[in-house]
Amino acid sequence: MRKKLPVGIENFEEFTAENFYYVDKSLFIAELLQNWGKVNLFTRPRRFGKTLNMSMLKCFFEVGSDPALFDGLKIMQEKELCEKYMGKFPVISISLKGVDGRSFASASAALRTAIGDEARRFGFLRKSTVLNQEEKDSYQRLIKVGTDSRALYDMTEDVAAASLKTLSQLLHKHYGQKVILLIDEYDVPLDKAFQAGYYDEMVSLIRNLLGNALKTNDSLYFAVLTGCLRISKESIFTGLNNLKVHTISDVRYDEFFGFTNTDVDALLEFYGLSDYKNTIQDWYDGYRFGDVDVYCPWDVINYCDELLAAPEAEPENYWANTSGNDLIRRLLKKASQTTRDEVEQLINGETIIKTIRQELTYRDIEDSIDNIWSVLYSTGYLTGRGRLPGKQMKLALPNWEVRDLFIDLVKDWFAEMTQSDSERINRFCAAFPEGNIETIQEMLHDYLWDSISVRDTAVRSNMKENFYHGMLLGLLRSQGSWLVKSNAETGEGYSDISIQTPDRIGIVIEIKYADDGNLEAACKEALAQIEEKKYAEGLKRRGTKKMIKYGIAFWEKECMVVIA
Repeated sequence: MRKKLPVGIENFEEFTAENFYYVDKSLFIAELLQNWGKVNLFTRPRRFGKTLNMSMLKCFFEVGSDPALFDGLKIMQEKELCEKYMGKFPVISISLKGVDGRSFASASAALRTAIGDEARRFGFLRKSTVLNQEEKDSYQRLIKVGTDSRALYDMTEDVAAASLKTLSQLLHKHYGQKVILLIDEYDVPLDKAFQAGYYDEMVSLIRNLLGNALKTNDSLYFAVLTGCLRISKESIFTGLNNLKVHTISDVRYDEFFGFTNTDVDALLEFYGLSDYKNTIQDWYDGYRFGDVDVYCPWDVINYCDELLAAPEAEPENYWANTSGNDLIRRLLKKASQTTRDEVEQLINGETIIKTIRQELTYRDIEDSIDNIWSVLYSTGYLTGRGRLPGKQMKLALPNWEVRDLFIDLVKDWFAEMTQSDSERINRFCAAFPEGNIETIQEMLHDYLWDSISVRDTAVRSNMKENFYHGMLLGLLRSQGSWLVKSNAETGEGYSDISIQTPDRIGIVIEIKYADDGNLEAACKEALAQIEEKKYAEGLKRRGTKKMIKYGIAFWEKECMVVIA
């Protein structure tokens, strides 16, 4: 039976048990041991395999794990290393991905639940012949179930702050072997706390938790943490001198998060999808980690899964749709004309130069536009296209997926911006039933210069037309009493925009992008298409008294409006 595509699978054990296709990243284990670090922090964007790699580490190192899980993988060729390390360590593995809440109390309860659930895996400690009663009691405090409806576990905050260190000490004594500690998505609680307004309290709790577990813990063999951002040392890693941070700019470990070109070629060949390589490359490649070009695994796997079911399936924004994308909205809301010009450059396939700060607090993000650029880089919305002196970097949108996301958010931002000036937008819309092409053209031109345009030569004309179409549609839909349809079947084909006003005026608009800059010719083509495709017929059948037909052409930030 053909291996299944691992859509959303983050548990390493499932790959063997359920016959999933696995892109072999097992040499990450060898490199981690060879480039020794007591505490290792890996920052990568979401959906690039952090959680799966942490699960793999747990399965490799943990006492009692099944060596057969690694049969056929590259790490098994490292026989001496496997003999020395495989299945030899107690492993504490927690994810802070679910540590969220509207208040500090509820988020703290979620953190205690994550810790308590992991502690319960080691129930044998209650009957350990090596631990004394006091130590067994300290374990019991980690798993004690409370009556407080907010939390499953009745740990005090002090017990929670010391919990990982306590559990490490108990496992160390029981096994006679130091502990490996894995903390996935370590920065999520801080992000959620910042958004909900209890940031200082959560910083204090996380600082104490990590300080106890990583700084003063003699039972720790080594630790691995993952997250999206490198939170400043002063914020939560105070006094931690044994921390090795590996960001997306670093050369080490660059091929172990995300899919390399070789990985994608092998996967596509396995499933008979090699003919789609160029499309997948355009949409989901383009990230640069260290010295390696990287694809987003989440995108590649999801699109391949779609293609196996429907070979004509178009690529979608899989990665972009897994987040609220609030950072880009913040950028656009704070945008000066300079920032809008820079966003336009990015959308048009160009690079911008920015000083990148890879060590921030969540509070820093709001301090300046420059910090937002830095976070967009760290979280995968932007990628590096070359370093410059003084921590400066050339930045670009990595691929069509992220460009598509930016374009959609720019449309939303433009709609919010323009509709806040109701007097102006009403004057613009009123010009359409009046047949006032001078006002339409002049005001549309002003809107274009206030906004962000798509002019990249690599973007197909229909994609550019879609951008301007969406912008104009947003303006016209501000008129609540108008029936405004987009791409509606009104004749023998689909007109770009059709409008029926309450006083039975019908308006048909066809939009063209003039690749050669010849706006007049593009307008004529638009009007000819309206006649040829009989776009006005549907409106006529609905009893319109007057019909107005517009051809509108765009080229970069220029436009022309003609009326039939």
